[in-house]
Amino acid sequence: FAGFLAQLKLHLLHRSNADPSPGERVEAAISVPANASSSQRFLTLDAFAQAGFEVVALLNEPSAAGFEYAHRYRSTITAKREYVLIYDLGGGTFDASLLKMTGRLNEVVTSEGIRRLGGDDFDDAILKFVRTSAKLRRLDATAHDLLLEECAARKEAVGPNTRRFLVDLSAIDEPPFSCPVDEVYSACAPLVDQTVRVLGRVLRDPARDGGEVDWSEVAGIYVVGGAGSFPLVSRMLRASFGEKRVKRSPHPFAATAIGLAVFLDKEAGYALSERLSRHFGVFREAYAGQDVTFDAILPKGAALPTDDQPPLVVTRRYQAAHNIGHFRFVECSSLRDGRPDGDVTPYDPVLFPFDPDLRHEADLGRRPIDRRDDGPDVEERYVVTSGGAVEVTLMTRPAGVTRTYQLTRHALAGP
Repeated sequence: FAGFLAQLKLHLLHRSNADPSPGERVEAAISVPANASSSQRFLTLDAFAQAGFEVVALLNEPSAAGFEYAHRYRSTITAKREYVLIYDLGGGTFDASLLKMTGRLNEVVTSEGIRRLGGDDFDDAILKFVRTSAKLRRLDATAHDLLLEECAARKEAVGPNTRRFLVDLSAIDEPPFSCPVDEVYSACAPLVDQTVRVLGRVLRDPARDGGEVDWSEVAGIYVVGGAGSFPLVSRMLRASFGEKRVKRSPHPFAATAIGLAVFLDKEAGYALSERLSRHFGVFREAYAGQDVTFDAILPKGAALPTDDQPPLVVTRRYQAAHNIGHFRFVECSSLRDGRPDGDVTPYDPVLFPFDPDLRHEADLGRRPIDRRDDGPDVEERYVVTSGGAVEVTLMTRPAGVTRTYQLTRHALAGP
C-alpha cells in the first residue's frame, strides 16, 4: 500500500496539473470504513506517512459523504428534520451512519455496519445464479474467474431502465445466457435485506443518548459507494422508507472524496463531531486465576476529539498480581452480557514485564507467568486520536518500566 501511495505522490509531483513547488508539502485527507478497526486506521495512516504524505484529516467514509450531502442538499435540513442516514455500500464493506446536522456542524450520532458485505458479494450471488440457471458444467479456477469478471461487468452495466440481463459465456465455450433482470434482483435481494436491517438498528439504537430517532425527524437516506449505484438498492430502500426520502449521490464512487474536499474548505466552515464505531477492551484474569473477564475500556459511541482538541485519554491503575502482564486487546461491534460479541477483532497479545528484573528479557513468551503478592503499581494509559486509532502506554512504579504500543494485528512496541 505504501508503495502504491509513493507512486501516486510521484505522479502528483511530476505528471499532474497540481504543479507544486520544489519541496512543497503534499497533504492528504483520507477516509476509512466506519467500522474499520484501530489497527486498520493506524496502518492506513502509517502507509501514507511512509509514502511522504502529510495526513491532515482522517474521517470515516460515511461521515465524509455526509459533508457532500450537506453541501448538495442543505435545503432539505430543517429544524424538524435534522438527521440524515448515510448508506455507504462499497466493494467489500457496508456502513450506515446517522448524522445530526445543525448549522455547519455534522454530529455523528451512531454508526453500524457489516465489515464484509459489498459489491463483491453481489458479484458472487449473480455468478451462483447464472451457474444454476444456465446449468453450467463444473468450472475450473480460470473459467470461474472469467465468469465472475463477466458477471461483475454486466452488473455494473445495469441501469434503472434495464429489463433483461445478458451474460456472454463465450469465454467458457457456452451459449449466451439471458433472463429478466428481476430474477437477478431476486438473487441479490437477501444482501440488500441485510443492509436494511442495519438501518433499522441505527434508528433504534437503545444505547444512544435520547434513544430511538423517529423517522419523521430524518431528512433522508443518502446512498453512496460504488455498489450503491446498483438499481436494486434504491428500489428496496424506497420500498422500505418511502420514495421521496431516498437520495442517491450523483457521484457515488466519489462522494467521500468530494465530502473530504468540502470538509477541508475553511471558507465553508463545516465541522465534524465523530464517535468511536466499536467497543475496545482487554481480557484479564479474575478471581485469582479462576476465571477470565473482559474490561470494556472505550465504549462504542464515545465522542472523539477534533483535530484542534487534545486526544481522548483513559487511565487505569492497579497493583500487579503477576511477574508478567499478558494483555489480550480486542475490538468488537457489540457486547453481550459484558463480553465481546458480533464482529470481533483480536490483536496479538502484548507481554509486559511487571518484574523489573525482566525488563531486558528479549522473549517474555519463554518465561513462565507466576503469581505474586508484592507486585508493583501499574498504570495503563490509553490515547485515542481524532482518527480513532488507539495507543497504549504501560508503566510500573517505582521501577519505572515504560513501553508504548500502537495497537495493530502485530503490536509495535515503542522505546
